[in-house]
Amino acid sequence: MGKIITICNQKGGVGKTTTTLSLSAYLAELGKKVLVVDADPQGNASSGIGIDKTKIEKSLYQAIIGEIPLSETFKTTEITNLTIVPSSSDLSGAEIEMVTMSGREALLKKALNPHKADFDFIIIDCPPSLGLLTINSLVASDSVLIPIQCEYYALEGLSQLIKTINLVRDRLNSTLKIEGILLTMADYRTNLTREVIDEARSYFGDKIFKTIIPRSVRLGEAPSFGKPISVYDKHSAGAKRYEELAKELLLLNGQSVEDNAPDPNIEPEQVEKATVESVT
Repeated sequence: MGKIITICNQKGGVGKTTTTLSLSAYLAELGKKVLVVDADPQGNASSGIGIDKTKIEKSLYQAIIGEIPLSETFKTTEITNLTIVPSSSDLSGAEIEMVTMSGREALLKKALNPHKADFDFIIIDCPPSLGLLTINSLVASDSVLIPIQCEYYALEGLSQLIKTINLVRDRLNSTLKIEGILLTMADYRTNLTREVIDEARSYFGDKIFKTIIPRSVRLGEAPSFGKPISVYDKHSAGAKRYEELAKELLLLNGQSVEDNAPDPNIEPEQVEKATVESVT
């Protein structure tokens, strides 16, 4: 049975879609069958992996409202083992339609359930909000991965998200867990980054991933070329960190990685060096 992970943060610009695509691509390259579900009406995960949004005929929208089976929306990508359910502009109105539907919080779960055994991981990219699409994603998931940017207000918005996760766990999905909190856009040349990391670790403890994603020009460029970072520039600092994140995730889930895998227990000095390299 595959594991369903939602990538979620109601705040935009924290690396949510970049994490969805980069993590999924590296899990696929490590031999795992991965399905990306683009649950964001903006469709950035779809375009970020090379899909022309103007040519999408079947998308998550039709599947989530029950018009077609989810399998009819599957699109293969240039990465072996990586499939995506694309989003479309129609999804922006789906929440209004879903309000009147029976079992509205579990529509995505209903669509995904027949395919859990077909994939090792199903990764859902949420919209930057806590609306019905995000609730559906949390109800359908085994766990939630939360990316937060290394900035001053990074932890401030987490309280509402954690409250929502707890609410979903109490009422709709009792087995929902926090997979981990991922620190993104780290720049070790600043004291602020170190302070945010220290504060996050003191508050969330071992829920913080050991892998930290540096601020990276290459990570920012990759989506505009319709490629995940593993394809766009696999030698960049950002790519290496996401590869380490994929391996850390596998280890946390009791799965083995090859003997020559980079150590996900990266030291701050290594991240600092990577950060300097990535912005120059």
